[in-house]
Amino acid sequence: MKELQYLNKYFIKYKYRFLLGIIITIVAQIFSLFTPELVGKSFEAIDQFGSNPENKEFIKAELIKNILLIVGTTLIAGFLTFLMRQTLIVMSRHVEFDLKNEIFKQYEVLTQNFYKRNRTGDLMSRITEDVAKVRMYVGPAVMYTINTIIRFVMVIVYMYTISPKLTFYTLLPLPILSYLIFKISKEINKRSTIFQQNLSNFSSFSQEVFSGIRVIKAYALEPQQNKELNELAIESKNKSMSLAKIQTLFIPLILALIGLSNLIVIYVGGSMYINNDPAVQNIGTIAQFILYVNMLNWPVTSIGWVSSLIQEAEASQKRINEFLRIQPDIINNTATSTPIQGEIEFKNVTFTYEDTHITALENVSFKVNKGETLAILGKTGSGKSTILSLITRLYDVQKGSVTMDGTPLSELNLYDVRNSIGIVPQDAFLFSDTIKNNIKFGKENATDEEVIEASKKAVVHNNIIGFTHQYETILGERGITLSGGQKQRVSIARAIIKNPDILLLDDCLSAVDTETEEQILNNLLEISKNKTTIIVSHRVSSAKNADQIIILEEGKILQQGSHNQLLNQEGYYKELYYKQLSEKEVD
Repeated sequence: MKELQYLNKYFIKYKYRFLLGIIITIVAQIFSLFTPELVGKSFEAIDQFGSNPENKEFIKAELIKNILLIVGTTLIAGFLTFLMRQTLIVMSRHVEFDLKNEIFKQYEVLTQNFYKRNRTGDLMSRITEDVAKVRMYVGPAVMYTINTIIRFVMVIVYMYTISPKLTFYTLLPLPILSYLIFKISKEINKRSTIFQQNLSNFSSFSQEVFSGIRVIKAYALEPQQNKELNELAIESKNKSMSLAKIQTLFIPLILALIGLSNLIVIYVGGSMYINNDPAVQNIGTIAQFILYVNMLNWPVTSIGWVSSLIQEAEASQKRINEFLRIQPDIINNTATSTPIQGEIEFKNVTFTYEDTHITALENVSFKVNKGETLAILGKTGSGKSTILSLITRLYDVQKGSVTMDGTPLSELNLYDVRNSIGIVPQDAFLFSDTIKNNIKFGKENATDEEVIEASKKAVVHNNIIGFTHQYETILGERGITLSGGQKQRVSIARAIIKNPDILLLDDCLSAVDTETEEQILNNLLEISKNKTTIIVSHRVSSAKNADQIIILEEGKILQQGSHNQLLNQEGYYKELYYKQLSEKEVD
């Protein structure tokens, strides 16, 4: 249970609820123990009737009194058991809530490298399936463990005070039971770990299929995907059956040993009664012992189930801990607020991606003053988007320095830096929500008028009001309801409404026609006054109004200057300009 020790902090957090549950359990067990004693007294009274028939009325009254006491104590024990469940099971729901939040917060702070290494389906499996397994440990497993321990101790003490000898014989099968539970539990832990890993693979595959369903349909790959899913499902079924087979050994095994204990009570207790042993002076003692043994029936039976829950939770918590123990590469190094003005400077920056070992930038230097616009052009894979990732601190620079307002980015408050930036990514991501809420993602308290104004500046307002529900239109997953150009423009509106000090546009007009592009650029020209703006593009039309332009090739700056300066130089920019100009004339 080494991995489950991580949960001890939650038991401490909810210690009062936990302790109350233990107290209620103890009181409930005390009341439940009255039943065997009262049944024993009833049998003793019946036994006395054989030798004293004249006490018939007294014995009958005694039996009625015992029956009423049995009913009363049973009802009280049942009500207390209900309270025990309400206390401990509800506590487990609180722990489940806290643990899910903790995992989610950890997911939020982990960096891009983490998400490159791990699949979405696996992340979802750990925060859902694995947490559910852990909750079963914190709730039912802990509750029944406490219940079992308390009942075991109290029942054995009661049995021992009545007849130490008979107690000894009755408990003989328990060491065998303990050894078998230990051996089977180890195997459950092993098989549960394999099953959970397989379930993650199944979830990851399903998630990828659902996300890429349009591609699958376009290439008519349904039969192939069905075949792969079927193979994963069969493997998952086999792992599940393997786990279930070992789990099913518990209850028959435990019931057999409980039955053996009953036989020992009947035989040994009966022999002691026949031989007039002082420890068993009447039939009531044997009846009492049988009831005590059967009171151990459910607790002992639950040992198998609880052991299974604990082993499954151990395997799941181990998977959860793997992620919780990861230290994020990007951390906020200061709690002090650091106002951002918007001056950005790269000094001899070299950056290599750890996962692919590809050098994206090599000895790159430039400076953008507050209120200026920088355009970055270059071929695919030249390092344009990497520059934006370094500015937003999705990655930390490895060699050289990136400064903002003259201070290294790592020394600024991370959240102040990101709050000062409005970014439109290359892959426009929209949430499965209304168009209005997607735009308000940039500014949660924005008014409807601000939303409409931002949409107009992004030249998407006319498209939106053409929908049946207009701004209340619910988008599909990743904005699938909209076209590529509409998604890009909604993303631009989301950045505009934030009114950031720094505006980063990562090739966000690639799916927009040239006429709409020109309207948006004219609007952005007005919006970006007094803002630091960096535009990444493949089109000269997006870059020509920038204060300075840099051309990247294989991570190095090939050309640098204003539009007019670069047109007067032979090279990539001039060639691209005339090529795109001729294409526009042909159109």
